[in-house]
Order: sequence, then C-alpha cells, then structure tokens
Amino acid sequence: MPRKTKPSATPERRTYTDEFKRDAVAMLLDGHSASSIAKRLGISGANLLYRWRKQQIESAGPVGEVLDGRVAQLEAELRRVERERDVLKKALIIFGRGE
Repeated sequence: MPRKTKPSATPERRTYTDEFKRDAVAMLLDGHSASSIAKRLGISGANLLYRWRKQQIESAGPVGEVLDGRVAQLEAELRRVERERDVLKKALIIFGRGE
C-alpha cells in the first residue's frame, strides 16, 4: 500500500521585487493602513510592510531617518489639529441650538 505524502508544513516563501516593496511602502506613507495594504496586495501581514519601511529608511541613511522623524511629528500634529477641529464642530452644534 503506497504511503501518502504529507504536504509541507511551511509554505514556500514568496519573494517580492524592490519595486513592489517601494510601491507598498509608498502606499503606507500615503496614509493607507498597513492591514488594508497587506490584504489588497496579498502580503502575509502588516509587519512585513513595517519591516520594508524600516529597511528603506535605513538604506536612505541619515536623511531618511530625519525625514521619518519629521513625518512622525507632522502626523502627531495632524492628529492634534483634527481633535481640535472635532471639538470646535461640537461647540458649533451646541451653541447653534440656542438660535
């Protein structure tokens, strides 16, 4: 009686081109969520995108690190301004009721 072969426990590793990685990271930097990019592109997980982003920043040297830091600052400021805007919208609604 022939033995059944067991499928490999670990699937074959996919390889991605540098251009694919750059495009995926560009989507991440454009503000798309890592999970939505991974799902859309068929990537195994969001962590892979963050690893690619880190590799690209490191390969850019000090300039890449400075720019990454600046992007983080601007994203934090954007979140703060959005919170302020939301509070002002709520205040307009509250004060607009009296008229």
